[in-house]
Amino acid sequence: MAAMEDHDTAIPTQQDAWIDTPAGRLFSRRWSVAAAAPEAVPSSPPASFVLFHDSLGCVDLWRDFPAALCQATGRDVIAYDRLGFGRSDARAGLPSPGFVAEEAERSLPALRAQWGVGHFVALGHSVGGGMAAHCAAASPGDCEALVTIAAQACVEARTLQGIREAEAQFDGSAEQIARLARYHGGSPERARWVLSAWVDRWLDPAFAGWSLEAAMARVTCPVLALHGELDEYGSPEQPARIARWAAGPAQVRLLPGRAHSPHREQPAAVAALVADFLDGMAAE
Repeated sequence: MAAMEDHDTAIPTQQDAWIDTPAGRLFSRRWSVAAAAPEAVPSSPPASFVLFHDSLGCVDLWRDFPAALCQATGRDVIAYDRLGFGRSDARAGLPSPGFVAEEAERSLPALRAQWGVGHFVALGHSVGGGMAAHCAAASPGDCEALVTIAAQACVEARTLQGIREAEAQFDGSAEQIARLARYHGGSPERARWVLSAWVDRWLDPAFAGWSLEAAMARVTCPVLALHGELDEYGSPEQPARIARWAAGPAQVRLLPGRAHSPHREQPAAVAALVADFLDGMAAE
């Protein structure tokens, strides 16, 4: 894994920024490796990663993975809190049935303008993988690669069962709500909104026919679909569909013994897989 060896001594720095959008402010953070010596600086910097979090996630819940990814690849990594999540402004009402596609239209342009992002690699976890796919589809000239981690390509029975079981763990548990609130504005009401935005939308019968098929048909860049074999929210058919539906080259990596959040369990190992994937692209 050459990329890890090239950059593992670089300690990423962090910088935060607020992004103004018509719907409200978004919180974002960038991880960057230390500047190289002038003679080693490439003529054009490598494409930055843009991360899209999961249904209960935020910048802080990526934990150690962004820094590990930055170290493994030597690329900037940018993450943001969707509206209503993390430190970003609250959102009135639940997300619309088209919420997965909306990030490409509503958040990505403002984020790219704020951070000066040209070419990028879209990387998303869980539903964030679907958002990353839509961003790749909407920016065919700028998105160099798409990486999904435990992403859903469609609504499976396993997906709905996993959500129902998670909802039951939160139901009536002030402790669980308080733990979630720590990452979403510190407010129990805000935490309940985050939970409802996930559960109510995915369990809505009107959402049952949702899929990534149309979006993936417009994704021409290389695709890496990572998926834990023990994922409680989706079978291995989920990454298989992402790869099958992609318009460009795609590969699937099933991670033995891993569940829905392999990047939290093994951040360095998952970052190394992504680095190897990008190295393979460069070698072709």
